[in-house]
Amino acid sequence: MNTEGGRWTVFQKRVDGSVNFYRPWNQYKMGFGNAATEYWLGLENLFHLTLRKKYELLVDMEDFSGNKVFARYTSFSIDPETYGYRLHVSGFIDGGAGDSLSYHNEQKFTTFDKDQDLWPDNCARTFMVAFWYNSCHNANPNGVYRWGPMAESLLRDWFGTVGRAMTTP
Repeated sequence: MNTEGGRWTVFQKRVDGSVNFYRPWNQYKMGFGNAATEYWLGLENLFHLTLRKKYELLVDMEDFSGNKVFARYTSFSIDPETYGYRLHVSGFIDGGAGDSLSYHNEQKFTTFDKDQDLWPDNCARTFMVAFWYNSCHNANPNGVYRWGPMAESLLRDWFGTVGRAMTTP
């Protein structure tokens, strides 16, 4: 992916809802899907990728009308599994999408079978998808893929996104 002046490694991609993202911990850990369509690279892969280098994060989105926006963060990494794959993200740069991800900074990854969020219930069960939930979310790009009028409102929560990517500066 060559967007925003960089060579980006895409670690999450949603284009048509053909892959179900409501999956257990181990599948998010190892990764799933197909890089040509929809996929998740895997938390373990992300951890090793961000372990020794500084990475930026680009959240690149397009709605069903072709409108494109992005949010960029100058620092992105995740902790190892022993620390819940905790998210570290900072240095927001606005590209029209707004900053929905900073709310999730320092949060552990939650799936329906491994509840690590701050909410009394399980956010992953409630919203039918895994993410770095706080109490629950301002952003949920792994969320249930929807078409039509509902999709426009979901974009405000970063639903319906084209892909998630990162690069070394």
